[in-house]
Amino acid sequence: MDLINKRLTQNQKIFFDNFSQYINQPLYFYGSIKRSDFIPGKSDIDVDIFTDNESSTILLVCNFLNIERNNVKKFVYKINSNMVYGYKTKYNDKINNINVEVSIYNTRYKSIILQDRNYGECLPFHIIFALYIIKIMFYNFNLISKKMYKRCKRFLMNPGDELKFIELDN
Repeated sequence: MDLINKRLTQNQKIFFDNFSQYINQPLYFYGSIKRSDFIPGKSDIDVDIFTDNESSTILLVCNFLNIERNNVKKFVYKINSNMVYGYKTKYNDKINNINVEVSIYNTRYKSIILQDRNYGECLPFHIIFALYIIKIMFYNFNLISKKMYKRCKRFLMNPGDELKFIELDN
């Protein structure tokens, strides 16, 4: 958590503290915020929320973020041989530089998700270096499109042709 606190601005720390208190759940940070390819002010901040009542938590998240319920999308995520169901939304506050992707899961998936997230934080140096270069090309120099950025990132993070994440209709 110390690494994350060092990377967050004061406004972001306040936002995430208030968010966690409002929904009465801890936030689990993952992704680039915990790796060397995080670019302050550019990279989004990924958080997981685990709950026994997804519907109630989704309503709290929507209320706190001031977003409509239809902005929360249901998805299925394949982790090894497990099918994990969850909900995802994005929130962007340009004034306070808060760009967050929130994933909400039932607590029964917590150990599977956290184990998968831990693996994602231990990427080899060459993968993190490539991710960083791709992010610089996309964020700083606009040399690649958003579609190409996502494709390159997906290739580096999930080598192979197997589809692991599918958005479902609500």
